[in-house]
Amino acid sequence: MASRARVRAPELIGKGGWLNTGDKDLTLSDLRGRIVVLDFWTFCCVNCLHVLDELRELEEKHRDTVVIIGVHSPKFVHEAEHQAVVDAVERYGVEHPVLDDPELATWKQYAVRAWPTLVVIDPEGYVVAQHAGEGHAHAIATLVEELEAEHEAKGTLRRGDGPYVPPEPVATDLRFPGKAVRLPGGSFLVSDTTRHQLVELAEDGERVLRRIGSGERGLTPDTFNEPQGLALLPDGKVAVADTVNHALRVFDPDSGTLETVAGTGKQWWQGSPTSGPALEVALSSPWDIAWWQDRLWIAMAGVHQLWTYDPATGTVEVAAGTTNEGLVDGPAAEAWFAQPSGLAAAADRLWIADSETSAVRWVEPAEDGYVIRTAVGTGLFDFGHRDGAAGQALLQHPLGVTALPDGSVAIADTYNHALRRYDPASGEVTTLATDLREPSDAVLVDDDIVVVESARHRLTRLRLPEEAVRVEAVAHRTQRAATEVAPGALRLDVVFQAPAGQKLDTRYGPSTRLLVSATPPELLADGAGAGTDLSRELVLADGVTEGVLHVSAMAASCDDAPDIEYPACHVHQQDWGVPVTVTEDGVARLGLVLAGLDAA
Repeated sequence: MASRARVRAPELIGKGGWLNTGDKDLTLSDLRGRIVVLDFWTFCCVNCLHVLDELRELEEKHRDTVVIIGVHSPKFVHEAEHQAVVDAVERYGVEHPVLDDPELATWKQYAVRAWPTLVVIDPEGYVVAQHAGEGHAHAIATLVEELEAEHEAKGTLRRGDGPYVPPEPVATDLRFPGKAVRLPGGSFLVSDTTRHQLVELAEDGERVLRRIGSGERGLTPDTFNEPQGLALLPDGKVAVADTVNHALRVFDPDSGTLETVAGTGKQWWQGSPTSGPALEVALSSPWDIAWWQDRLWIAMAGVHQLWTYDPATGTVEVAAGTTNEGLVDGPAAEAWFAQPSGLAAAADRLWIADSETSAVRWVEPAEDGYVIRTAVGTGLFDFGHRDGAAGQALLQHPLGVTALPDGSVAIADTYNHALRRYDPASGEVTTLATDLREPSDAVLVDDDIVVVESARHRLTRLRLPEEAVRVEAVAHRTQRAATEVAPGALRLDVVFQAPAGQKLDTRYGPSTRLLVSATPPELLADGAGAGTDLSRELVLADGVTEGVLHVSAMAASCDDAPDIEYPACHVHQQDWGVPVTVTEDGVARLGLVLAGLDAA
């Protein structure tokens, strides 16, 4: 086994304390003798949710040697609330200890720059690997097996039960419901996300009529995996965004049957097909769906795109977005989204809740396709609760939109616990209701609107007010500290070390990709654009003192053994949004770890 740098792991500290430990505080000394995997995550981040699912197999297979610790490191203000973290841990089925670090203390100690980031600590308390982004589960599993063998031989491996203590279950009819749709008979169908079911509620929104699905995770005629979006189809059936199954299902309320119509059950990766027979093309965390323009439109949160499914031809295809994360309007093929999570069809527009940019956007037909426009929102790091002219109004991670009869749109402003409204006629944003707990969707019922209060586990009926609720304006930026960089030349190095037993896959050309841009674009005088080298010389423009560098990196590695005819290959990818401030004392090199350790 190759020798590794010996870097002592900093202590785990977080003002919010520990979850899933039976109220016990953990220290690294408590974990000595175990292999520790730190998962730096935040619950708004779909890539972090992907990693939670990637780690489940490792967690189960090596339960007596490996301890996974989630370090919750918030982006949004709401995510720094302790109860919100408690809710998220249950909502997403996190079955390991979680440190609530609202002030990013441990994040800073480990020099983390991206969500998600995984750090591996050996049984003697030394950091031996760091990985940013998704797709690293195989590499970490290989490393774990090496560490088990090495430390078993040294006598420094301690096997046994881990520190995880499950919380007591809570009895409610719904548990973190995601979306809802009204059926023709007046009842409501709700995605009961955490329980992996659909629930039909009576017209009162309270009485349970039936449950659909066994409640176990799976992709069978009787199972779901964290379903979210629902859409009524023209034939009366209901399409379901089966999010963690990366699939679209169709439920027939009359017969009770469930059919998979799109997706392979596997997550889409760069280089995979983006169109074709629906059951042969992988999807990535479809979060919401809407019937518009004779197609089922899909908010593909996992890859920051919109896709469509055509039931007439049984095909899917990308409709908008490049997979780059950000807020860029224009022709559909050139637009950038950031975790689109809500859709609502109107006659001439498809409204979008673009959650990570705290934005409301829309699609409209154009002469040569579709075009994307933004109503509210400015970018990845600006959010808050501010009404008024749409150009300066602020939202905080909205997950749902609902088209209203007058042409306006209601917004489930999730992290502001509010229902908001954008009126295209006046260009104004107002607040319709407050004191909702993580609203994630809403359904129009005559003069009322029924809100999915996800963190209160219920539907709440509200009368649409004639006058908006007035709230005091609040504006925020992400709590994450900006990186101070020197003016002029800036060396960008994305660190990637192929996992043990693998090498870069160069059979079909370069196996790495690097895409760099900035907000504002004027921040970069030189160095923006795409390339295959993971290092690049950037030049910061004179006169621009702050902004965000957007860095997207991908590397493909394959098993390095000449006797393997068909080597297994793995894609490693991550998008960074790095806030920077230009100062004379700033650094001249920016190192971002995709996989490995940054020795510079």
